[in-house]
Amino acid sequence: MTPRFDAIGLVVSDMAASVSFYRRLGFGFPEGAESLPHAEAQLPGGLRLLLDTEDTVRSFHASWQPPTGGSGRAALALLCDDPTEVDRVYEELVGAGHHGELKPWDAFWGQRYAVVHDPDGNGVDLFAPLKATCRARRQAYGGCSAGY
Repeated sequence: MTPRFDAIGLVVSDMAASVSFYRRLGFGFPEGAESLPHAEAQLPGGLRLLLDTEDTVRSFHASWQPPTGGSGRAALALLCDDPTEVDRVYEELVGAGHHGELKPWDAFWGQRYAVVHDPDGNGVDLFAPLKATCRARRQAYGGCSAGY
């Protein structure tokens, strides 16, 4: 048997704030999840997003400490339907008080791209293919992936 990718786990300092943030992005956390020490949302394809409070992690890893300094080392990347959705979602989250790390821009690799932080400073990349770039890639290479 081979291990298989099943879930993405994040340690959160405030479960209610994190559940609220990820619900704004369409993650389906069950009612009452904001008051639990562990919460899960099902993702497409059978994956799950797992949130655990710092206290939960310390209950089985007593010496665990949150990371310090610098930017985060991991980010979730969310594909938007089109470039205008990148702008809309970014503005909605920043308007709700979340930190906008990188305002939406047309990246040189062919995406409308932005970064916002969740309540614990984890990066959430918002992106959508730029139509002209996708059309050019299709002509040049015969295809255009969802990410480009």
